[in-house]
Amino acid sequence: MNKPLDAPLQIRSIPHVIGGREVAGTSGRHADVFNPATGQVTGKVGLANEADVATAVDAAAAAFPAWAATPPLKRARVMFAFKQLLDQHHDELAMTITAEHGKVFTDARGEVTRGIEVVEFACGIPQLLKGEYTEQIGTGIDSWSLRQPLGVCAGITPFNFPVMVPLWMFPLAIACGNTFILKPSERDPSAGVLLARLLREAGLPDGVFNVVHGDKVAVDALLAHPTVQAISFVGSTPIAETIYKTAAAHGKRVQALGGAKNHLVVMPDADLEQAVDALIGAAYGSAGERCMAISVGVAVGDIADELVARLAERVRTLRIANGTDLAAEMGPLVTRQHLDKVSGYVGKGLAEGATLVVDGRGTKVEGCEDGFFIGGSLFDHVQPPMSIYRDEIFGPVLAIVRVPDFDAALDLIHGHEYGNGVSIFTRDGDAAREFAQRVQIGMVGINVPIPVPMAFHSFGGWKASLFGDHNIYGPEGVRFYTRMKTVTTRWPASIRAGAQFVMPTSG
Repeated sequence: MNKPLDAPLQIRSIPHVIGGREVAGTSGRHADVFNPATGQVTGKVGLANEADVATAVDAAAAAFPAWAATPPLKRARVMFAFKQLLDQHHDELAMTITAEHGKVFTDARGEVTRGIEVVEFACGIPQLLKGEYTEQIGTGIDSWSLRQPLGVCAGITPFNFPVMVPLWMFPLAIACGNTFILKPSERDPSAGVLLARLLREAGLPDGVFNVVHGDKVAVDALLAHPTVQAISFVGSTPIAETIYKTAAAHGKRVQALGGAKNHLVVMPDADLEQAVDALIGAAYGSAGERCMAISVGVAVGDIADELVARLAERVRTLRIANGTDLAAEMGPLVTRQHLDKVSGYVGKGLAEGATLVVDGRGTKVEGCEDGFFIGGSLFDHVQPPMSIYRDEIFGPVLAIVRVPDFDAALDLIHGHEYGNGVSIFTRDGDAAREFAQRVQIGMVGINVPIPVPMAFHSFGGWKASLFGDHNIYGPEGVRFYTRMKTVTTRWPASIRAGAQFVMPTSG
């Protein structure tokens, strides 16, 4: 699995996929794609201009009428074939993620699995699109509802899940009868191209799914294009809010998922070993580059000292290595710029007065000295005004906040601008039930550290973590990618002549 680091490095050109063809684009602009473990440039990805985006929209618009008219059962069969191909190429997709994102291979495999689950859900689209019927709403009048596709939809996806998040979007959009343009992160774009190839192999008609790489130029073009009917986005809160306002101002339907600062509450009665395991995996898995990562541990009552001591021991022994190493627990960050940003937050935490129990800065991995590595960092005695508490760091930095009781823990959570995910660890069923009812957060875990819903539910936060009325995937995804139409009918009575037994004639 490991390629020798001294092997000749081939710089790949990563194409757009428009109308079923892999093309270079017309802008002449490119961005470097890195292997975060080695720091080496491994690819060049073209950055689309407005003309490239317009070409992709035209291709998607041309493909829409025939695809929308395709029976849902036939669309589902394409999804079944796609799901089978995803299973066959599971490890290839995971290695593509590891090579450009840096997360460890075992974690990348899990990402692919969670994406495939949404494809499985989309395979049931004939059932999911069924409407409602009411007979005799008035004398001789019947009424029914149906859900119809929107047209051309677009997804703008983040670097941290280059397979899973696109699979949260386009399988349902396509199964509902829409056509789709994916604008993946330019930091790890290859997975999007591989997904396009598998869709074509599954029998998806050309133009139904397109991939356009790019930066703000491409995003702005998608937001403004009058033919694009809906925008799905996952990323930081400032960008999510901008996407929402801009796309909505252009008359588009929008779901824009933003940032997070997820808390895990450890009650005094919690199974401490279980809580420590949960915090270690949820805070440091994927190097903290998850919107559902736990970045704040809330220690309730007198459990804090032992909790911090056990966490510190585990953080110091994290196995940090190239993501291709199957023994690795944490890989590098995605870019050198992000490494500098996360390291800077560790410095800020010290300057603001938090206790730095474990300092992950300066971590080096043998054979990967130029990689973008940082170790796990652990802070204690963190206070709400501190930047390491307020900001989404998106790195392996865990902040412990001490509170006296259950109500103080709730008040702390409610005082934060984000409302994405939260968890409580406790043996007390009453406390867990009250927490689930009272907490003002979109996704809640009880003795579950990362409460990402399964594909047949829906994913989405509250407050500054979601802009728009619809969550992503699941039943909410079907509603987002379709419009409801209601039909009311009355047929006037006619004279019934009864059965006719003679040959009909034109006379």
